[in-house]
Amino acid sequence: MQLYTYFRSSAAYRVRIVLGLKGLDWEAVPVHLLQDGGQQHSAEYKTVNPAGLVPAFKDGEVTLKQSLAIIEYLEETYPQVSVLPGDNVARAHIRGLAYDIACDIHPINNLRILKYLENTVGLSAEQRKEWYLHWVALGLEAFEQQLVAYNQSGVFCYGTVPTLADACLIPQVFNAHRFGYCTDHLPRVTQAVQACSQLPAFIQAEPSNQPDAE
Repeated sequence: MQLYTYFRSSAAYRVRIVLGLKGLDWEAVPVHLLQDGGQQHSAEYKTVNPAGLVPAFKDGEVTLKQSLAIIEYLEETYPQVSVLPGDNVARAHIRGLAYDIACDIHPINNLRILKYLENTVGLSAEQRKEWYLHWVALGLEAFEQQLVAYNQSGVFCYGTVPTLADACLIPQVFNAHRFGYCTDHLPRVTQAVQACSQLPAFIQAEPSNQPDAE
């Protein structure tokens, strides 16, 4: 297995967490999003992922793109440790939490959007930060409310074991903290982050522990 990854990519971070939770052996193939004009734009990498985004994933002859599609593939192919446990309602709730982050919060705050705001729209660094903080606050505060509404026992996002929701939450919180957004006022989010931070799969997936970390 090979994961084309960048140490600070939220999407790649999600997949690293799930690979760790499932105890799978894999090889990191670093794709630096800033060096050489962005290695994701190279002709070589675009033969792997024509969209020029990370992650991409190879399992033998299978090549996959999009972090949630990769994770669903891993869930179906290597089901021994599930990140979508429970009945159909529980799985739908967990997917919904994951999509809140992966589809609503992350896409409008990722690197290429921030670069567009800087280079094309002409926003200053402070204006770009205001953009980021506005949308991440809106999203994570709504995420907190959903965790409270679901009222699941256990310290993780949804129950007593880490799920796909946690795999999406942790990278988003990491990036939020990097931009100066404090999550201390979100007790259920904070609880889940603290619980995940003790687990080897999450520790090994941290950006600082990647081979391309700076």
